[in-house]
This record gives sequence, structure tokens and C-alpha cells, in this order.
Amino acid sequence: MTYVIVEACIGVKDRACVDVCPVDCIYEGDDQLYIHPDECIDCGACEPECPVSAIFPEEEVPENMVAYTKKNKDVFASDHPPGRPQR
Repeated sequence: MTYVIVEACIGVKDRACVDVCPVDCIYEGDDQLYIHPDECIDCGACEPECPVSAIFPEEEVPENMVAYTKKNKDVFASDHPPGRPQR
């Protein structure tokens, strides 16, 4: 299991989740933040910090947002993966 950032983050990118992540597995894309599925240690520290409730454990992503699970994984395999967030 890993955590997934969904649609509510688009355009917001609050970054409160970045500050509490103990392994720095949250990256910044053009439109939203992403959690690297291979780096996430499933600690859950990020979830309560998100002011727009955009972070879910993978198995609890709302049905209408499951496409974000694939987007979250695929973005790291793209030609232009997200980078470290601006703080």
C-alpha cells in the first residue's frame, strides 16, 4: 500500500504534507503534488496535514478518483517526472 494524492490538490499544492513526510517522498508536478509509490513508507503522516483532504491510502481512494492511483504511479515513469517541491 501507498498513499495517493487526488484531484483536490490540483492548483492548490499546499505543501503542508511535504513538511511532515519523514522520507521526502512527495514531489511537485505542474498541476499537483505526487507521492512516489516506491519511496512511501506508509506512515500516514501526510494525510491529516492536507488542508483539502486530497491524500488517501491507496485502498481507500474514492471510487470516482481511482484514476489518480494510476496517474500517481505513471508520472514517475514519464519523460518529465515531478521534482522536489519548492518550499
